[in-house]
Amino acid sequence: MFAKTKTFKAICVAALCCISAIAYATPKIQHWQSASGAKVLFVEDHDIPMLDVAVSVPAGSSFDTAEKSGVAGLTHGMLDSGADGLSEDDISRGIADIGAQFGGSFDYDRSSVSLRTLSNAAERDKALDIMARVLQHPMFPESILAREKVRLIAALKESDTKPESISERAFQKAVFGTHPYALRSSGEVETVEKITVQDLKDFYRAHYQPGKAVVAIMGDATRAQAEAIAQQLTAQLPSSAAPSALPKVVMKIAASEQRIPHPATQSHILIGAPGMARGDPDFFPLYVGNYTLGGGGFVSRLMEEVREKKGLAYSVYSYFMPLKQPGAFQIGLQTKKEQAEEALQIARKTLADFIAQGPTEKELQAAKQNIIGGFPLRIDSNRKILDYLSIIGFYDLPLTYLDDFTRNIDKVTTAQIREAFARHIDPNAMATVIVGAPEGAAK
Repeated sequence: MFAKTKTFKAICVAALCCISAIAYATPKIQHWQSASGAKVLFVEDHDIPMLDVAVSVPAGSSFDTAEKSGVAGLTHGMLDSGADGLSEDDISRGIADIGAQFGGSFDYDRSSVSLRTLSNAAERDKALDIMARVLQHPMFPESILAREKVRLIAALKESDTKPESISERAFQKAVFGTHPYALRSSGEVETVEKITVQDLKDFYRAHYQPGKAVVAIMGDATRAQAEAIAQQLTAQLPSSAAPSALPKVVMKIAASEQRIPHPATQSHILIGAPGMARGDPDFFPLYVGNYTLGGGGFVSRLMEEVREKKGLAYSVYSYFMPLKQPGAFQIGLQTKKEQAEEALQIARKTLADFIAQGPTEKELQAAKQNIIGGFPLRIDSNRKILDYLSIIGFYDLPLTYLDDFTRNIDKVTTAQIREAFARHIDPNAMATVIVGAPEGAAK
């Protein structure tokens, strides 16, 4: 089964004061469209005899329907359960025997399959042959679907008892309403129970299309080899009518508050609203501003106000989740039940003050130094570069995204941050969810 992954957070390190003078060597990205119609992004690097490859398609959980929630995730998870004459065990042993690594990721927007292999011909060709079969000829065996449904239903039932899962589900529904982003990515017990092999095959044919695929290739290969690899992995993907586009996210939501009882000793609090899409023009002002608000760990305002001054929580954070459509802006914390009301009010006030005033010039410079100083750690391995290639290709970001990243951070001003937050976040129109709310608390 492919593991689900989440986007990693930036690592903060000390940086030089003269931000604009810092320059980093970024990878040279080659790009083209394969004969199959897939978009290809390639970075050639012969320093180590390794090759990393990923294929992404728009087949995330947002393409589920409410009636068949969970189909997208099971389709992704069962790609390697048997394909084109290979059993699940054949695939697993074949990859292990050559020391390769097979994986994937799955989120609201994307389903991705990835491979890391030695680049010499024998190992590379065998690994790519298995990957090509898995991507283009999955079998979705009935017996394995039955097994995976049992496993998934047990996991869903367990998560239904956990305050963090309950709060996240309620929060997504409060923020996104009837939009597909509100659907639980792994499905619901009652919908998963009804999923059939035919559902998986239908979803696969509709969404795993060559013209929608993004192939990212990083490492020890020539341009000609990369062209052949991209074609090998996508030429036999199914061709069908393009699926319907996602509906627009409703950006302005009404203020709401849910208090959900739970026997946990702590209250789990989430506050938020629709935030920004991946390609939003305000991406960098919002990104830098959020570092000061709640994304910068111990140097953020939320941490200072909620933890350092009041001792109400061990951790408090905020972040934007940029997706194809605007994903959520979220503030989160956990605190003792008897402190929940005070912590909630402080978090709300901190947000409102930040939107009204923005960061100070000193806070802005500190945020820039930490973000820019940590940038080399974002591209310090082939796998991290591969992840960026997939993101750049999938979300149609500029091919110069990595080249321009630090310059775009450095250009952000306090005025731009105030204006961007004012456009995107209304502190009086936020969804609030409290799981494990104190009894008798005011609504």
